[in-house]
Amino acid sequence: MIVRRSSEELTKLRRAGLVVAEVLRRVALEALPGRSTWDLEEVADRVVREQQATSAFRGYRGFPCVLCVSVNEQIIHGIPSRKRILREGDIVSLDCGVVVDGYYGDSATTVVVGAPEQVPERVRKLMEVTQAALADAIQQARVGQRLGDISQAVEQRATREGFSVVREFVGHGIGTHLHEEPQVPNYGPAGTGPKLRAGMVLAIEPMINLGAPEVRVLADGWTAVTADGQPSAHFEHTVAITESGPWVLTQPD
Repeated sequence: MIVRRSSEELTKLRRAGLVVAEVLRRVALEALPGRSTWDLEEVADRVVREQQATSAFRGYRGFPCVLCVSVNEQIIHGIPSRKRILREGDIVSLDCGVVVDGYYGDSATTVVVGAPEQVPERVRKLMEVTQAALADAIQQARVGQRLGDISQAVEQRATREGFSVVREFVGHGIGTHLHEEPQVPNYGPAGTGPKLRAGMVLAIEPMINLGAPEVRVLADGWTAVTADGQPSAHFEHTVAITESGPWVLTQPD
């Protein structure tokens, strides 16, 4: 069942979304050469506590951390580690979820470690296209559209630029639980799936690979990587569908 949220609930979801935005803003500033991915986890943990929120990730199905930090060929669910040191030219997906007063926010961004010119042009293009695919998808999150319109917007942008879309992992509904109905694939035909209605809230999260779409999961049971070892980018926002258009709950005004 797809839950439709009241205006009061959307306000609560907005509060959670703004906390996530602040966490990612602060963590991104610390994604520097020589820092460990655990250093980023410590920043995220501190900001979540400062904001009087609770981590949505730590303890979820046994995940050990507040933050997912996925470097280069890691797509999502990377576990922070004191041993993984960031290097100039790495790209890093930062994914965070929080709970505020029982309502969830979830967002992700991909950033460059160090100087952007240290990243190959095609990898920078991958990041730009993934972010643009998210923007395209958000524009489809309108009353009367279909879920497949969101999915097709991501796939169309990615494939037009010569990249591939991850199929094993998808976006999701979100509200009083981290994962709710419906699933939000990043591929598929437009004009299909549930009709979008005011009050639905979706975590839309393109995951796009430089090379082939195939993935594998490492022995830690969490970290998903590209099967061919090529880089991947990941951007995500929590988006409410309203009568006046999409409301990006995890994006500050």
